[in-house]
Amino acid sequence: MNARQLKWVYLMILALIWGSSFILIKKGLVGLSALQLGSLRILFAAVFLLLIGFKSLMKIPKQKWKYIALTSMFGTFIPAYLFAIAETEIDSSITAILNSLTPLNTLILGAMAFGINFKKNQVWGVFIGLLGSMLLVFNGAINHPEQNYYYAILVIIASICYAVNVNLLKKYLHDLSPLSITTGNFAFLVIPTFLILIFSGFFEVIHVAKVQHSILFIMVLGVIGTGIANILFFKLIQMSSPVFATSVTYLIPIVAFFWGLLDNEMLTPVQFFGAFIILIGVYLSAKK
Repeated sequence: MNARQLKWVYLMILALIWGSSFILIKKGLVGLSALQLGSLRILFAAVFLLLIGFKSLMKIPKQKWKYIALTSMFGTFIPAYLFAIAETEIDSSITAILNSLTPLNTLILGAMAFGINFKKNQVWGVFIGLLGSMLLVFNGAINHPEQNYYYAILVIIASICYAVNVNLLKKYLHDLSPLSITTGNFAFLVIPTFLILIFSGFFEVIHVAKVQHSILFIMVLGVIGTGIANILFFKLIQMSSPVFATSVTYLIPIVAFFWGLLDNEMLTPVQFFGAFIILIGVYLSAKK
């Protein structure tokens, strides 16, 4: 399988994993607070990655650690808590939709702050995908007036953080292995995340059955949806462009919608049409 085909395989796998992440967050919030959920998600991923990639930390040059720290904050730490807080008020599928703003932010930040050039067809792909996302968002708002859409701002901030992260990765960490980057990210976050978990009161409620049930969902989210997925994502960035890599956020809502259906988050014909437009945007963002 050549690199061109492989990047599409990675894209589809990531869409399936991250598209399932939002329903796992929703289930985790049944017994956990947003701070507890975000902390456990990071810590489970950290334990898994340190077990399989501890030796890879030795391959990170000293001058690269400042970028490892920055990418850990923008790519994991801040978004993990913002998404959890947002889903306390809005549906998991709506959160996934808003996350599709990431490629647009990547394009803008890449051009303005990182000097990264993009092709004309990538610009069209981003905006077409964004149009499909807007259809999904507005239609969702009409059908769910009881939800507090001010919390959607948190998801938008998280998408900006992801955009900063992917540009930092492409410009400053492209020569490191995905395992080294990912393990370094989570090694850096272990102590601050554990402190937040302690002060969140988690250990006072850990014996409660509902909490223990939620922990199982977050374990899956941390190991597969965060640890393994980040390794694949960093590899995808290295073998493609930042815009193509972040176009996975256009496919994520489609997967999230089907999980939402199983959890009584209903789709409308307009939302299906928006999903189709999103696929066109993904194709254009990757087309030579």
